[in-house]
Formats: sequence, C-alpha cells, structure tokens
Amino acid sequence: MKIFENALIFIEIEESEIPWLKIFTQEPYKEFSDCPKNVKEGIWRILDIIEKEMISYYKPTKINIASFGNYMPHVHFHIMARFKEDSYFPEPMWGEKQRVSNLALKSLDKFVLHLKPLL
Repeated sequence: MKIFENALIFIEIEESEIPWLKIFTQEPYKEFSDCPKNVKEGIWRILDIIEKEMISYYKPTKINIASFGNYMPHVHFHIMARFKEDSYFPEPMWGEKQRVSNLALKSLDKFVLHLKPLL
C-alpha cells in the first residue's frame, strides 16, 4: 500500500509483523549510482526521517535498512523496526524463523499518520 509520493520517490508499507516501509524511486533506476543527485538526496532525507521516527515511536532493538533489488531491479530501500521478540530476530526478515512471536506494537496506521506531515 502506497502511503506517500512526490516527483522523486514513493513509499509503500510491507505487510509484516514488524513496522516495515519501502522507499522506491519514481523512475526505474537499476542501481543507486544511476540516480541523479537530487533523487539520492531525496531518498537519504526520507530514509533519515523514517528511521528517526521509527526509533522514537516504536523503541525497537534495532533498525534494519536494506537494498537488494535482485528480484526487482528497481532502486528501493527497506526500513524495518526490529525487536528481540520478533519471529526472525536476529536473522533478516527473509531468513530462517527463530520463534513464534506475539509482538504487541503500537499501531502502524497511527505511525503513518504521524509520519506523513514530516515527509
């Protein structure tokens, strides 16, 4: 689900047990180095805002930021709030499940409402 968009990027929610957002470039650049300077700066500005707000709102054990694009060769970044109690920690979310988790986290919808004016 898309939650934000401007001329350079858009942000989607990844459905998950943890707070997980993805930032995509509007243009289908294959590599970050292909992006013009203003797109790179726009991504870093938004990524910084999301990370700081996730830390403040959720108080996670760690924030994970990833960019792979092997299946989807379109520049994008994953920003995830991770918790010692989540199903995969300390493994990546696409790794081997470590436990059954019953995280009781604050609402992602409320987080998004809080985040949007800052973007």
